[in-house]
Amino acid sequence: MSSSGIRHLAFLTPGNYAEGDPLAGIEAALKLFEFGEKLGFDGAWVRQRHLERGVSSAATFLAAATQRTRRIELGAAVIQMGYENPFRLAEDLATVDVLSRGRLQVGLSAGAPLHGALLGNRFHDAAPNTVDFTHKRVGRLKANLEDTLLGDDETFIESAGGRVRPRVQPYAPGLIDRLWYGGGSLRSVEWAGRNGFHLLLGNVLSGETTDDFLQAQLGLIERYRASETEGRKGRVALGRVIVPLDGADAATRKRYREFAAGRIERTLAPQGERRTLFAGDLVGTSDEILERLRRDPVLPHVSELRVELPYNFSSGEYEQILTDLSRHIAPELGWRAL
Repeated sequence: MSSSGIRHLAFLTPGNYAEGDPLAGIEAALKLFEFGEKLGFDGAWVRQRHLERGVSSAATFLAAATQRTRRIELGAAVIQMGYENPFRLAEDLATVDVLSRGRLQVGLSAGAPLHGALLGNRFHDAAPNTVDFTHKRVGRLKANLEDTLLGDDETFIESAGGRVRPRVQPYAPGLIDRLWYGGGSLRSVEWAGRNGFHLLLGNVLSGETTDDFLQAQLGLIERYRASETEGRKGRVALGRVIVPLDGADAATRKRYREFAAGRIERTLAPQGERRTLFAGDLVGTSDEILERLRRDPVLPHVSELRVELPYNFSSGEYEQILTDLSRHIAPELGWRAL
C-alpha cells in the first residue's frame, strides 16, 4: 500500500563531542533539538553509542531534552538491549516519558553487546553464553512497561512511603505503543510486526535475497506488513542520509561532496560475510535530491522520513541541513511544518 506523501519529518543526530569536553557536544545536540522544533520538525532522535565520544545514555539525554522542548517527539535510535537490564531501563524510560508528557519514542535492537568481550567483567555478571540476548530480551522490556501489578492480590510492599501493591514505577500510559525496532533483516522485521513494534529502517541492512539495497528494503517492508497482527498497522520510519547544498558556502559544499565521494565504494557491493548493504547518501542541491527521492521505490510505501545527520559535522552545518530540508525538500514531498 502506498502512502500519500511524507506526513512526519524527523532527524537523527549522532550527538558527538570532543575528547575532554563532553558538555559542549551534548549541549550542542540539545540545542539542535530546540532548533528542529522551531523549524516545525515532528521528531528529533539521538543515537545511543557505547565506548565512543557520543551519547551513551539516550534516556538521560532525552530527560534533559524534555525540559528544552515542548512539542517535538523525542526518540532514541537505537538502544541495544544487550547492554541493558530490561527492568531498570523500563524505569528510566517511563520516567522520561512522564517528563515529556508522552512524547518519547524508543528504538530498540537485540543481540549480544558488540563490545562485551572487551568490557569483560566490567559489564558481564555471568558467562555470556548463559545470557539471553535474543529478541526475548526486548520483549522483557515491553513487559515491564505494561500496566501490570506484580505478584498476587495479597502481594504488598511495606515502606516509609506506605503500603502499596508493587508495579514498575512510574507507569507511563501509552509508552508501550511507542516502541520501535531497528530492522535490518527479514527475521527482525517479522518479529517486530508480529510483536506490535513500529519499524525503523536505516541506511544499512542485510542483503539476504538481492544485491540491490532498495529492493532489499522494499522486501523488509513487505515482510513487516505481512507479519502484523490483524487490525494493527504500525508506523514505518525511513532513514536516509540527506545533505542539501543550497544554504552552504562554496567551501562547505566542496566538503560535503568529498564526504559523499568517500562513502560511495561501500554501496557498490555487499560487504562481508553477512552481505551488508549500504544506501547511497543523498548529497546535492535540493532539486537534485528531490529527483533522486522521487525515483526511490521505498518512499511511496512510507509516510515518515528520518534524516540521518552525518557524523562529525559542525552545529552550524547541521542547522543548515535541517533548514534546507524543511524549506526546500520536505514540502515538495507532502510535508507541512507544525
